Amino acid sequence: MDPLNPKPPNSGPVFDSPTQAAPAPDAATVDAAAAPARASSAFAYLQPGTVLGGRYEILQLLGQGGMGAVYKAQDRSLERFVALKIIRPDLAGQPHLVQRFKHELILARQVTHKNVIRIFDLGEADGIKFITMEYVEGENLASLLRRQGKLAPGEAADIIYQVFRALEAAHSENVIHRDLKPQNVMRDPNGKVSVMDFGLARSSELTSVTRSGGMVGTLEYMSPEQAQGKELDARCDIYSAGLIFYELLTGKMPFDSESAVASLIKRSQQRVVPPIQLDPSIPKPLSDIVVKCLEIDPKDRYANVEQVLSDLGLWRGVSVGGSSAAFSTSRSTNAVWKWITAVAVALALIFGAVGLRQWIVSRVPATQKPVTLLVADFNNGTSDPVFDGTLEPAFSLALEGASFITAYNRASARRIGAKINSGSTKLDEALARLVARREGISVVVAGDVTQLGDGYKITASAVDSVTGNIIVRSEAEASNKEAVLRGVSTVAARVRRALGDSTPESEQLAQAETFSATSLEAAQHYSRGQDFQGAGKWEDAIREYNDALRFDPTMGRAYAGLAIASHNIGKKEDMEQYYKLALSHIDRMSDREKYRTRGGYYMMVAREPDKAIEEYSGLVRDFPADSVAISNLGLAYFYKRNMVKAKQEGQHFLDIYPKNVPARNNLGLYAMYSGDFETAIREQRAVLELNPEFVLAYVGIALPQLALGKPEDAKVTWEKLKGLGEHGASTAAAGLADLALYTGDIAGAQATLEPALATDLTAKNTDNAAVKSGLLVDSYLAAGQPAKAAAAADNALKISKDPGVRLTAARAYIEAGEEKKALAIAAEMEKSLAPEQQLYARIIQANADLKHDNARAAVEKLRAALAASDAWLAHFDLGRAYLAAEAFAEADAEFETCLKRRGEATAVYLDENPSYHLFPPVYYYRGRAQEGLKSSGAAESYKSFLAIKEKGDEGLLVADAKKRVTRP
Repeated sequence: MDPLNPKPPNSGPVFDSPTQAAPAPDAATVDAAAAPARASSAFAYLQPGTVLGGRYEILQLLGQGGMGAVYKAQDRSLERFVALKIIRPDLAGQPHLVQRFKHELILARQVTHKNVIRIFDLGEADGIKFITMEYVEGENLASLLRRQGKLAPGEAADIIYQVFRALEAAHSENVIHRDLKPQNVMRDPNGKVSVMDFGLARSSELTSVTRSGGMVGTLEYMSPEQAQGKELDARCDIYSAGLIFYELLTGKMPFDSESAVASLIKRSQQRVVPPIQLDPSIPKPLSDIVVKCLEIDPKDRYANVEQVLSDLGLWRGVSVGGSSAAFSTSRSTNAVWKWITAVAVALALIFGAVGLRQWIVSRVPATQKPVTLLVADFNNGTSDPVFDGTLEPAFSLALEGASFITAYNRASARRIGAKINSGSTKLDEALARLVARREGISVVVAGDVTQLGDGYKITASAVDSVTGNIIVRSEAEASNKEAVLRGVSTVAARVRRALGDSTPESEQLAQAETFSATSLEAAQHYSRGQDFQGAGKWEDAIREYNDALRFDPTMGRAYAGLAIASHNIGKKEDMEQYYKLALSHIDRMSDREKYRTRGGYYMMVAREPDKAIEEYSGLVRDFPADSVAISNLGLAYFYKRNMVKAKQEGQHFLDIYPKNVPARNNLGLYAMYSGDFETAIREQRAVLELNPEFVLAYVGIALPQLALGKPEDAKVTWEKLKGLGEHGASTAAAGLADLALYTGDIAGAQATLEPALATDLTAKNTDNAAVKSGLLVDSYLAAGQPAKAAAAADNALKISKDPGVRLTAARAYIEAGEEKKALAIAAEMEKSLAPEQQLYARIIQANADLKHDNARAAVEKLRAALAASDAWLAHFDLGRAYLAAEAFAEADAEFETCLKRRGEATAVYLDENPSYHLFPPVYYYRGRAQEGLKSSGAAESYKSFLAIKEKGDEGLLVADAKKRVTRP
């Protein structure tokens, strides 16, 4: 399943082979009972439940074509659905054909793109040759056209844009589709388009064994040169895509004739009738694109797919709703990306724009008297809702490019305005001035956007909030929708200059660019996503980012937003995938975007905080007002385990943005990790006042409560969290299990974990399931059952390869005598460049040394581990290593460090997953070290350990501590 597009419960896929005679049935018409009747007599129909090769369980027949049949199947080895295409036996028996077919598959596998169905493998089992490929929910365009007829221009343009993106990926690998048609294009319920069967058409065309009428579909969408047997290049695919676009816009195929052959003859002799002549409501730019795609002579068509995408991108940026605004086919893609930039919307909506200059003044010398201003709601005089709420944040951040200007938070102003004028939902100029006078704001900026022929006019005025006198009035024109945000930036630059900024306008415009988008619609949805992200409403943010990608599938920052939101709901695997998608579009990003994207990747995926700090420091250097840099520097220091610096940066940020939910949560977590538990609880309670459903706030309260010795309070907090949906319930289960293990209630922990783990697996929530699997491993180790711990470790590694899970599993393997497994994990982690992986590899190796009573070697490895990263776990294990070496003073010092840094034990992997059950053994082992030193403090350490475990089960350490505490 594509994580961008969750599968709806009742829709099904439609697959089609390149030589299918008729459109494949859609999901509503395919059923297992009718399938046998439709099956070709050329090969046996596989019944549902059949397991092919001991691996692929047949679930449903999806369709048939000239090459074979396609089934939905379950890949039991990888636990995923696949589309499985069986090759007809009469074709499979021809070695030269299979070899040619295999060659085409090799070519097709080179094409990797989000709009291309991936081919996994060519295999053979039980005498049947088959291909496995990605399974996608939805319906093909043939089915869509039958059901709906012609589409709205915007919808048609969105579909064909994604088709050309797929072709762009294929052509870059020198793969030509040769059989593009509606049956080979899928669209899922969220609008994502996927093209199928790259590289397969040539194989089918070289045979004469298609079904009766099997070439009809191919002939209908074939280019003239293909029909004439000429040498083909990428332009034949452009022609076929043009035919599909024509049909999507008009509901009809051009060159209507009595037969497909007659239609093909017409295509070779006559120019196409422009779509706009059939339907005058079709925008002329789109009609022109279709005509240029369908020129008879390939030399007269677009030379390549990039040119088509450039023109489509221009139109989609102008109006996805159907405007016939000015259009040019000559502007290059690079030029489009350079200046179709959604100026300044992102950061103001993430964080709100209040007090930013307070931070900047400490780093950038002020040369002007500070100015605080409030941007009122712009009047939308266009009747196009895309401008509602989109221009104001862009204007705010563009103004804040001047270090002496502070833009007041508009959300706060709106709340105050509603109190002044009860029920008011619009912050117009009059109300904004009332708010400004109440809050001591000196300037109000009001503006509007209006239609001006095919273009737009943007106007803004800065007025004195007390007198109402106009300080400056500025306006700019935009020739089309794509240029509006650039116009906003131009107007803002002139306002800044009137307020005292001496920065050249050209430099202001360059600094204002915060994210690139090919359409205002994409910018609007992305901005809304940033707004929800700033409020900690992750699911809402994910929805808006997905909507942005519908309008602009190449918007790298939207993928980065999805990565962050996925991380914050505990889906780290999705986070990694989205960051990789973001990086795949980094060449289209501005320098500012590149800093942010690379910084996020280094910090969240690669876990290389030094490189993240390098990126964010560069961002601050080049863009001092960048809020992402200010916020994430604190997070990067946190991942370096420099909690003091993290708290300092986190507080810095909150001084500027006190209402930012994730930032306040971060500050609470920094406080928790640094051992300042009272501050941590206070900050998280402030978070819950802003967002009562913020899951991490409950985590940030319960763990400090436990660390303060209040397990009953912690239990109440976890129980409250259980009521906050699926994510809340899953997180609470892990917290309650950690609490049970902390107190020694091993059986209770297992009773909580087992059903919760099953629920996570059913919901395919692998990240949360991995956390619970690790806790189960720890429960068996605590109970002195290493064999069960090792078995649980096997299951945990099947779920996740998260570094923390791998370390937990390796510990279990060592205790169970399966050292080879543990060292194999360490060897693999050691190959990584990430300090965290190096850290865990050495901890595993040191534990193996301790198991073999080689304490000296363990000490050396753990010292090296601490050189890589100053981690609490490394200090704990180093204390145990010193203890084994009878270096009691050194051991005591390490355990004292663990006690002082107990906050880091709340979630030792820095991922907010509860792990405080690892802390109580520090008292036990310190007692051992003190005992070796002949210190009277040993008894107190044992008593502290047993006091925590007094109501728990009799684990191994508990039994030994009881013996030692009673010794004379």
